[in-house]
Amino acid sequence: VRQATNQIVMNCADIDIITASYAPEGDEEIHATGFNYQNEDEKVTLSFPSTLQTGTGTLKIDFVGELNDKMKGFYRSKYTTPSGEVRYAAVTQFEATDARRAFPCWDEPAIKATFDISLVVPKDRVALSNMNVIDRKPYPDDENLVEVKFARTPVMSTYLVAFVVGEYDFVETRSKDGVCVRVYTPVGKAEQGKFALEVAAKTLPFYKDYFNVPYPLPKIDLIAIADFAAGAMENWGLVTYRETALLIDPKNSCSSSRQWVALVVGHELAHQWFGNLVTMEWWTHLWLNEGFASWIEYLCVDHCFPEYDIWTQFVSADYTRAQELDALDNSHPIEVSVGHPSEVDEIFDAISYSKGASVIRMLHDYIGDKDFKRGMNMYLTKFQQKNAATEDLWESLENASGKPIAAVMSTWTKQMGFPLIYVEAEQVEDDRLLSLSQRKFCASGPYAGEDCPQWMVPITISTSEDPSQAKLKILMDKPEMSVVLKNVKPDQWVKLNLGTVGFYRTQYSSAMLESLLPGIRDLSLPPVDRLGLQNDLFSLARAGIISTVEVLKVMEAFVNEPNYTVWSDLSCNLGILSTLLSHTDFYEEIQEFVKDVFSPIGERLGWDPKPGEGHLDALLRGLVLGKLGKAGHKATLEEARRRFKDHVEGKQALSADLRSPVYLTVLKHGDGTTLDIMLKLHKQADMQEEKNRIERVLGATLLPELIQKVLTFALSEEVRPQDTVSVIGGVAGGSKHGRKAAWKFIKDNWEELYNRYQGGFLISRLIKLSVEGFAVDKMAGEVKAFFESHPAPSAERTIQQCCENILLNAAWLKRDAESIHRYLLQRKASPPAPAV
Repeated sequence: VRQATNQIVMNCADIDIITASYAPEGDEEIHATGFNYQNEDEKVTLSFPSTLQTGTGTLKIDFVGELNDKMKGFYRSKYTTPSGEVRYAAVTQFEATDARRAFPCWDEPAIKATFDISLVVPKDRVALSNMNVIDRKPYPDDENLVEVKFARTPVMSTYLVAFVVGEYDFVETRSKDGVCVRVYTPVGKAEQGKFALEVAAKTLPFYKDYFNVPYPLPKIDLIAIADFAAGAMENWGLVTYRETALLIDPKNSCSSSRQWVALVVGHELAHQWFGNLVTMEWWTHLWLNEGFASWIEYLCVDHCFPEYDIWTQFVSADYTRAQELDALDNSHPIEVSVGHPSEVDEIFDAISYSKGASVIRMLHDYIGDKDFKRGMNMYLTKFQQKNAATEDLWESLENASGKPIAAVMSTWTKQMGFPLIYVEAEQVEDDRLLSLSQRKFCASGPYAGEDCPQWMVPITISTSEDPSQAKLKILMDKPEMSVVLKNVKPDQWVKLNLGTVGFYRTQYSSAMLESLLPGIRDLSLPPVDRLGLQNDLFSLARAGIISTVEVLKVMEAFVNEPNYTVWSDLSCNLGILSTLLSHTDFYEEIQEFVKDVFSPIGERLGWDPKPGEGHLDALLRGLVLGKLGKAGHKATLEEARRRFKDHVEGKQALSADLRSPVYLTVLKHGDGTTLDIMLKLHKQADMQEEKNRIERVLGATLLPELIQKVLTFALSEEVRPQDTVSVIGGVAGGSKHGRKAAWKFIKDNWEELYNRYQGGFLISRLIKLSVEGFAVDKMAGEVKAFFESHPAPSAERTIQQCCENILLNAAWLKRDAESIHRYLLQRKASPPAPAV
């Protein structure tokens, strides 16, 4: 007690306090006489009959809480035993503000403490917590129970405390630095924990070396939880996962699942240092935790699996996703001031994670690995077991590198958005003179406001002489700049943003762009630069700065493209365009275009893996066949039906990598029987991964009555609560009718859906997936009006972003539909020459 008081205020939610007392050290205990709950603020005030004097003492609270069904706090998770019996495990999810649902506490990241945890549990259940077990003894009052006592934790924040009680098997190993690592799986599936175990055992020593700080606990457990809202949660020493983010079955898991598990394990283990050992001061700095872990997970996977070419995938998975969101007027800066707990949920979004990771990648490139590591070590050593803010990290990195880190980075974290760099070039004798200018990039077209924000932009410039090396690096710290590149021949191209590392988009003069296009065809531009060029052009067209037809022409230059990630990004953009054009009467023409673009690579790849192929070939084959099948490519559709039939009849099982594309193809071009077969496969699937794989494609079905059936299925007992979202989202993204039906379904079942996700981030995801495909102005009004009368506070920003996107889609359609249609017809009349 720091100053005398007769009240103690602490966090508490959905808990009834029976008695509370305070015993000053060496004195009589004083019983609290009043408990006043402030439910809105999730707090309780304990009132005492006499003043508590300054000094130390012990607060004792006897309370009752509930094991809830909300997937937050201390909750129950439903699972089925191998014999088919339904049982429950008790598990926790406390981030951001739900430790207060398990026990009264001071539930803020900067109020750290040590925790001594004991659990009284049925003796045939596994009981786990952050630390190792130090004692296990029979419980005096009931011979079926045992009391399990865990070692004292280091000083830590409440949101990282965890406990799990349930039935699990495990596999274990010791990492080369002596940490005991276990992966806990559902009973009978220990085998499926081996892949994650391997990754974890390689990752711990990697981080120890990178940070030059040892892992601070004696053990780490990774555990698969049946009902789990997030992907995973980095509780210190006891990391919880969705089953699909941890379990891998050598026979039935596809390549993308392996990659996902590797990334999530890398992400959560990075938090053991960055987040758990050093914690953000307040939720405003959440991005530090998440952005950093989302960046370093790739570094770690690249170390464990160099064959994944994971840094190229980063660009299409995180960088472009963040830019898409951050171009909106309803985006937000990386650093957001957070007040009420409901505002915390909202910032677990692509800005905190993906933009955060992208600007850290840019920063790492700007500083260089050696100084970056040194700065990280200074930061972790200085703040271990304490809390830090964004500025503290900048200070450590500035000390290590001698560069103006705080000045540069505050332009990226304190203001929203990012710049569009416009560049033109002029040949002056043997040199190339470049003129650069920066303006904020807006999804709605050129920035029109007063006082355009400015960024300090680390810019790299490469030329065709050596496309993989920066010829020049500069820091652009003003609105306009001229740069001289020495010794560049007139026939050489010049490209900005080598490796697509800088968080900006580039608009080239038409002459510069013309000279870059052959580098796409002959692959002399590196893959990540080909991807970045195409993605920039697509978003410039979307914003109405260039015409969409120009981008379609560039897309046709990708006929010789071998790289999976480049195709994946191209495919995403064509998907966005397809969705847009589903509002027109020439949707079929864009499908023809998709078939033309994808069939050459489809023919080269074929259906069956060839000797010597690896991870990326498997991903590419799945992507291309899925794209062709969905677009109704005749040969692909026939082969998919043939293989599906063999799979269902048990003649020849589909390899895991072919399942998604085949399921999608047969469903989209199938009937009620096909849907029934898929639902049967879903029921029979033993692996959550397979159930999810099916759930995600069900929305491809086209007949109205089948779409209703899928929507009803989404809310049934067959689908785990966290997966309902992807079923409804799949319907909304599957077809024009599906979009309308999904929106109506959400409105009709709003109460149930809202109660189920109670303001967590799943509600935001549900809204985004289901309405962002609309392209009529009045729909934006309808969405806005619905949520005005059915408020969802934690999704408020998402709703604004969705409405903005609908209006942007409508404007894009008005602007470009006609010219796209003309171009597609004209292409049909004179088909392009075949690829050489």
